[in-house]
Formats: sequence, C-alpha cells, structure tokens
Amino acid sequence: MIGRYRLPLAALSCVLSIALGACGSTTSSRTTSAASVASAQGAAPLARTTKATLILDFTPNAVHAGIYRALAAGYYKRENIDLRVVEPTSTQETLKLIDAGRAQFGLADGSDVAGLIDSGGDAQAVMALVQRPLGGLIALASEHLRSPADLAGKTVGVTGVPSDEAVLDTELHDVGVRPKQVKLVTVGFNGGQALVAGRIAAFTGFIPDDGVALTVSGHPITAFALDQYGGPAYPGLVAFTRRGLIASDPQLVRDFVAATVHGYEDTLADPSRSLAELEAANPTLPRKLTAASLKVYLPLFATGHKLPFGTLQAANVEAMSKWMLGAGLIHEPVTPSRYGTNAFLP
Repeated sequence: MIGRYRLPLAALSCVLSIALGACGSTTSSRTTSAASVASAQGAAPLARTTKATLILDFTPNAVHAGIYRALAAGYYKRENIDLRVVEPTSTQETLKLIDAGRAQFGLADGSDVAGLIDSGGDAQAVMALVQRPLGGLIALASEHLRSPADLAGKTVGVTGVPSDEAVLDTELHDVGVRPKQVKLVTVGFNGGQALVAGRIAAFTGFIPDDGVALTVSGHPITAFALDQYGGPAYPGLVAFTRRGLIASDPQLVRDFVAATVHGYEDTLADPSRSLAELEAANPTLPRKLTAASLKVYLPLFATGHKLPFGTLQAANVEAMSKWMLGAGLIHEPVTPSRYGTNAFLP
C-alpha cells in the first residue's frame, strides 16, 4: 500500500525516455547564453533560467492541485525555473530516476523515500505536501464496522506489497486482534471491486483515492486510517531530490520549494481555483471524483501548530522510522536530519 504501483512498468517507458532524454546532468545547469549576449551588448543581464523536471508519484490527481496552481500562476517561471512535470510508470520508477540523477525532483510517499535512503540512495526530502499517511483499511459503510476489531474472523484484501501487511498488522494489534484472526487474500489493485462484490470485508488502500472513488460511485465507506490505529503520523507525500543536487545547486532547490509552497498555500486559500486549473491541465480527470478527493486532501495539506506549509516534522519522521524498522520495512533507523531538511522553506 505504501507508494503507488498501479501502472504497468512498460506502459509509459517510451514516453518517459523521450520526456527525460534531456533531463540528466545538463538540465539542472543554468542557461546563460542570453545573459552573455546581453552583457556583451552593454544591456542588463537577463535572469538565468533553469530547466528542471518533476516526476509525480502517480497520474495527476487532486493531491497535485498545488503543483498545477503554481504552474498556472507562473510561480516556477517567477523563480526562473522552466519546470516539466512528468507522470511515472510506477512509484519505483520515480525513486529510481531521481536517485540516478535523471530528473531533479520527485514526489513519493514519505515512507518510500525512507526506504530509498535505507537501501543506500542519495535521496533527501525537501518538503512535505501531505502531513499524514494516506493509507488504511477501507470497508463499506453498510457493514457497520466500528473499528478494525470487527474484522476478526473476516477476510481482508491486500495488494501484495509488503507494507500492506504492516499496515494491517499495526491496526489489528492496536485494537487487540491477532493478525492470524483475519484471513488474508491478495487482490492486487482491485480491492474496491472485491469489496463491492462481497469477496472481502475490507482492504488496504489509499483513503483519499480508493475510498473516495467508492463513495462517488455510490458505495459509501468506513475508513480506518493508519495513524488513528497505532501507526505514525508520517508525511504521506513529500517532494524529494538528491543530496548531490542540494550541494551543487541549492538555489534551484530553494526556488522549486518556494514556488511549490506558494501553489499549495493558494490551494488552501481557494481550492476551487486550483481545482479548475488542475482540470484544465488534465482534461480527462473525472470532475466529481477529483473535486471530492480534493476536499479530503485539504485538511491533510495543513501542518497544524502554526508551522509553515511544507514543514517536515522531526517527531513524525522519527516515529515513521521506528514503525518501519519494527515492521521490517527498513534495516536501520533513518534519522530526521538524514531523511529531510526544512532549510529551503520560504
């Protein structure tokens, strides 16, 4: 459940190869030819522009509203960034491309970035877009489940991703149920279909995505979020890059973060405008579903405690690391300072 793995890896490989063909080490260099010409002619030099690529965590959807607001408002251009947004074939594709330096910035579930760091990657988060985990257990409201405890003796669907069982076990332990009291079946990414068909009593999924889709389609849900049942309140979506890029071009990172923060602050202030701009840039998005999903995401964008938007909260990162280590998802603790930095927030 951690991360998003729903698109076949080969489906968009050609598109990504073309889109990222110019996104290696040369794309992050400052374009200076125009400035050089202007200087030679005695005119004031033009602001230098950086070409950069952002790889999303999934296909464009409501969680990216702030990105598309910043694009539409020209915030990246104002920060002298020529930003190209690319959708990945899978979460793993995003992680691999950023770690290989094929693109400058990526979006991923906060736990996926921790996993990349644990495996030896050079990744570091530079801001949190979502402050809480997006996953948990999803059931139909018609089943009248009051807590995960009511799943004892029932069948629960998982995708097969290792973190699914960690989420399920965490929630069950929190309410005093042993995992063996629940029958586990692998349903891939068809949890919603299996739920509606009555083959399972619940499944692990993304509540603002899978859960909202079920509700919009006429199947109201009951959701049990991970951080409400024994799990950590870790950042559900972060923007990350490589420490190598942070060291070589900190201004690019600072400018990217500033523009992105501006876009999400606008979204919190005027969600309908950002929704319209997201849909204008992605006309195939289902309007009713996207609008409903954005409503669920809005409170997850907020930091609380009067912290600036995008803040990576050390206590939450530490709790995430402890949980992942206990669940066998990482091998060593990932410290908050290694995980991410707030140094580039406006």
